Order: sequence, then C-alpha cells, then structure tokens
Amino acid sequence: MAGVFSYESSEIDWCEDNYRHSEHVVESFNTMSSFIFFIISPIMLYLLHPYAKERSLAIHLVWVMMIFVGLFSAYFHMTLSFVGQMLDELSILWVLAVGYAVWFPRRLFPSFIKDRSTFSKLVLVITVISSVSSFVKPTANAYALNCFGLHLLYTLIIEMKCCTDQKALRLAKLSIALWVLAISCWLSDRFGCSFWQRINFCYLHGFWHILIVIAVAYGSTLIAYLDASYEIPYSLPGLQYWPCDKWAVGLPHIVLKGNPKTEKRC
Repeated sequence: MAGVFSYESSEIDWCEDNYRHSEHVVESFNTMSSFIFFIISPIMLYLLHPYAKERSLAIHLVWVMMIFVGLFSAYFHMTLSFVGQMLDELSILWVLAVGYAVWFPRRLFPSFIKDRSTFSKLVLVITVISSVSSFVKPTANAYALNCFGLHLLYTLIIEMKCCTDQKALRLAKLSIALWVLAISCWLSDRFGCSFWQRINFCYLHGFWHILIVIAVAYGSTLIAYLDASYEIPYSLPGLQYWPCDKWAVGLPHIVLKGNPKTEKRC
C-alpha cells in the first residue's frame, strides 16, 4: 500500500527533467504551473456569483472542484506517485460530472428522467462507479472522461448552431482555439518529448495547465450563458469580460440585465 504513495510510482513521466530544481519536487515547472488554478478559480467564483445566485448555487461546485484539480495536479507533479495520478485524473472527472449535472439541457434529458434532481443523482451514481473502478482498472477513468467530455462537446455544438449572439459566437471560437492549443501542448509533450529535449524546452505540459484552465473559463461561461438564456430568460443574461469589457482579452462572465427573481429552479 505504501508503494502507491511513493515518488515516481506512477507509470506516467512527463517530458520535464526530474528533480532539476529540487530534490523534493520531481517536476518543478509542472508543479508550479498548477497554481494557475488557485488564481483563476476564485476569480471565476466571484464573477459568476450573480448568475449562480439566480440560477443555482450548485454551479459554484464547478470552480470549487477546479481548485481541487489544481491541488491534486500540483501533488501529482511534485511526486509522480500513483495516488497523485489517480487524484489528478479523478478530480477532472468530477469537474466534468458536476458541469454535466448542472448544465445539461433539461429538454435533452432521457424520457425516463423528469427533473434535474433525478438526472444529477444518476450522474452521481455513474461517477462514483467510475471512480471506484479506476482504482481497480485505471483506464476506466479515461473512458468516463471521454464519455462526459465528448457528449458535452457534442451538445454544445448542437446548441451553438441555433445561436445568433455575436459575442457568444466569438466566445465559442476563442474557447475552441484555446482548447486546441492546450491539447496540442499536451500531445506534443507526451509524444514529441525527444524533440523538445533536444532543444532544451520541456515545459509544454506546464503550458497545458495554463491554457486549459483559461479554456475552461471560456467554455464554462459559454455553457452557463446558454443555460441562463433557457432557464432564467427573465434575467436578460449577457456576456462581458473582466477586468475591462473593451479589452480584446479577459475572463468572460455573465451579467444579468433584467430584474432578478431568485426563483427556485429544478
């Protein structure tokens, strides 16, 4: 049992040189870059609070879980332990599961599900089973991640086909661009390591951390905006960027231009 907590007990070893800057930290840059989650997550919690307060405070769980993703990612890269790997991967699974539970459109629920509470319980059961199975067969987590992620992506594409809001369309394009760039960094670090080692630049996985948390901020805000348009249309949701809406870059968030009702939603 102690072996799964041991340094380098994971089968995964990223491209960054091990123990280059500290004898206690296996991958220094990958560990430090994980702290971007601790910066972006509290800001997004604050920016999305008016929307979450009106729609459902459960929405805050997405960015609370993102803090845990950053924590477990830092622990994993600091130790490259098997337990660190599992905590890192499972925290990502739970972020997707929470997002799936709170944002999946009600009109697309299976016919045997009548409300979001029942749907959320079903997602919870599936996620718990996948999490437990991952400790027996770690590849089970990968299948669960792909199922949640790809279905969310498919649903978002379908939703965007009916969208005419130019700000939302621009946000969708930026989200996709950031996601593609992030995935490119992850794949290049994983499968092109020999090239990056030759030019002494083994930090692409760290850039993946930075890019993916920003991509999640953009993508989740887009999903939240579409959700608000359907679930609380009386609030007249709109998109703005922090810290200045006139800037070309920033963190997107939802503004409610209508009178809030704070109705109980299912």
